[in-house]
Amino acid sequence: MRENRGFIWKIASLLLLLIAFGILDISIGTVQIPFRDLVPGLPGDSEINPQHRLILTGFRIPRLITALLAGAALSVSGLQMQTIFRNPLAGPYVLGISSGASLGAAIALLGTGAIASGMLARWGIVTAAWIGAATVMLLLLLVTLRIRSIMTILILGIMFSSSLSAIISIMQYFGNAVALKSFVIWSMGSLGDVSGKDLSLLVFTVIPGLILALFSVKGLNAMMMGEEYAGTLGVNILFVRILVFVSTSILAGSVTAFCGPIGFIGIAVPHITRLFIGRSEMRYLLPSTIVMGMVIMVISDMVSQLPGSDRILPVNAITSLIGIPVVIWVVIRRRKLYVD
Repeated sequence: MRENRGFIWKIASLLLLLIAFGILDISIGTVQIPFRDLVPGLPGDSEINPQHRLILTGFRIPRLITALLAGAALSVSGLQMQTIFRNPLAGPYVLGISSGASLGAAIALLGTGAIASGMLARWGIVTAAWIGAATVMLLLLLVTLRIRSIMTILILGIMFSSSLSAIISIMQYFGNAVALKSFVIWSMGSLGDVSGKDLSLLVFTVIPGLILALFSVKGLNAMMMGEEYAGTLGVNILFVRILVFVSTSILAGSVTAFCGPIGFIGIAVPHITRLFIGRSEMRYLLPSTIVMGMVIMVISDMVSQLPGSDRILPVNAITSLIGIPVVIWVVIRRRKLYVD
């Protein structure tokens, strides 16, 4: 009972941090909005400066929602991958899902100038990225039906990812300067380009992915001790694999399609969460990882805004600076993070 109370306090503190950083995130930028105007201004108070209202509703609030969705999606994807492969360095990119999305975007931007320059440029890139992610997912599901060894699937996923990265490199080499610049900018990651219908669609893809992750909690809990042990408990290993792969593909593929590849959140956040809550049971770890991922992504977005400057850094650079030290720490310490 005391342990549960401690967990509740930790989750409550994370939620308070999330609220505080969220308000701070929408208050900073090239145009400084007075803090006292933020809360009254959100529902459309008539006293707020019209310019401030436009900035909030048209850019900053959609960017904040995107950060929350991306943080939750990538963190949960990484948690699922690390659990099912029992590998602390596994992440949403390990199976090549994000690489498939990147290949789709590369084809749209580097392979066809019509999509890159037409009125449907945004949706062309997003659709192509989704198709790329879905194609890799289907290949992995076919492999899963024939191969039982999880380590073999992991190796094949890494090979898929490396092969797709090689194809993207070749396309970049032959791409023209304008298309290459567009792809490089897309590959840096951005939370500020998602709004309106894009944001609505991102919400309606990420939420089902998170729901699927919740359904995998029981199976993943058992698989922490190994697939053989999980099998003795009556867990359908193949079903759990497929559930996790589909969930990860939806989550990582959707975020990559709309925001570009955002690295290291999926690897680092699950480890930070384990250390923070001091537990590894999935019923505690998964919701905590969702909130922690949101907090860290919002912090990354704040840092990328370069408060006091009119420049915005690529969010992928910030998440890498946060995630790389965590990965190095995991490798050096080699802590056993999967059992209490």
